[in-house]
Amino acid sequence: MKGTEPGVAARWLARLAVLAALGSVAVLVWAVDDGGLEVVASALTGLVICAVGVWWFLAHRGVVRLLGALLAVVAPAGVLALYAFDGLWLTALVLILCWSGALGFARLALRTARAQPLRTGVVAARPSRPVLIMNPKSGGGKVGRFGLVEKAEALGAEVILLDPAAPADVAALARRAVAEGADLLGVAGGDGTQALVAAVAADHDLPFVVISAGTRNHFAMDLGLDRADPARCLDALADGEEIRVDLGEVAGRAFVNTVSFGVYADVVQRPEYRDDKTGTALQLMPDLLSPEKGRRLDARADGTTLASQQAVLVSNNPYASPDELAAGRRPRLDDGVLGVLGIWVKDAVDAADLAVRGSQSTGLTVLTARRVEVTGDAEEIPVAVDGEALRMPTPVVCTTRPGALRVRLPRERPGVLVSGPRVNWTELLALAFGRSRRTGDGRPGG
Repeated sequence: MKGTEPGVAARWLARLAVLAALGSVAVLVWAVDDGGLEVVASALTGLVICAVGVWWFLAHRGVVRLLGALLAVVAPAGVLALYAFDGLWLTALVLILCWSGALGFARLALRTARAQPLRTGVVAARPSRPVLIMNPKSGGGKVGRFGLVEKAEALGAEVILLDPAAPADVAALARRAVAEGADLLGVAGGDGTQALVAAVAADHDLPFVVISAGTRNHFAMDLGLDRADPARCLDALADGEEIRVDLGEVAGRAFVNTVSFGVYADVVQRPEYRDDKTGTALQLMPDLLSPEKGRRLDARADGTTLASQQAVLVSNNPYASPDELAAGRRPRLDDGVLGVLGIWVKDAVDAADLAVRGSQSTGLTVLTARRVEVTGDAEEIPVAVDGEALRMPTPVVCTTRPGALRVRLPRERPGVLVSGPRVNWTELLALAFGRSRRTGDGRPGG
């Protein structure tokens, strides 16, 4: 979208969102004598009870855990039964449709207003000696399944295929490749491996190719690469362009996505986690979430102090929607800042507050910083760096290297679908009825 105009589509989507929101209010007022307020009150009560149940399920064992599971299931079922037996189902259905439409149109309007063409980089000359490191086990065997070795070699690349039976120092392999004349480095593997080789590429100012052969491929996703077909990433070797992105550092080690402290980092340290993720997490959660037994972290993000946190997440550039962490996207990878999330939920009341208020809850802190220092109650604490389980001496310092990494991308790529931003109704009203202006900078691609 050129200039600063949000566009006709975004404006009309914003107006539809406002219309749907007014429709929700109208239905509520119209049905006030026919159970309209009861619909809203029971829905909020059900949400709170469900959140309490989830907390009891995670933070306790035995009978309390069973009771929590029961509440988490019975609460929404009970709300639906109430609607059916009290004849409120039609009012509830209309309210749900109106409000869901309002939120859906609002997020689509804001996303459309912020949309820009896929970010383009500088057209790059074809490398003369590209070296790619590939992990055949990554992503359940994507290297073999998509024929990545053969396709890379056909494009003139040298492939270093890791031996799953003999763990290798991939950073050392990358450094040796550079010493032997490599003019491009790349990785087909998980984000942890990507980060190690990316650091070597950044140190030598060499272009770096990301091949989406991992399990989740968060870095590839936020670069706009094709995660369904990693072979398409190899097109960067023949017809590529370069952009510069930031590289995170934690205690001198590079990361491309996130560094986790606290509950998640404690769980992934356990050897049994790889074979039984859910069972291991459920076994450990009661102790990790306990106010008496759980680990507590203090963090300082630039000038802001986060005290006694259960978990701290530091990301290489902030995520677009802290309310939707599981499906989050980073609209930028070159803003030169870290995203910071701090979580502190001490009991069922806090869990309910988090469920109802989301990022406005007192239990969740969302901010950005250029430097984050994390300390704990021990000289050494567990840290998960791009999903890799490590232990580091405190204080653990996270920083960013703005524009340190030259990433070579194929010129034809899907692009980035940024998750819907949290709805700001003031911005939405300005977009719908005010003067044309951009609501923010959400440029995709890197």
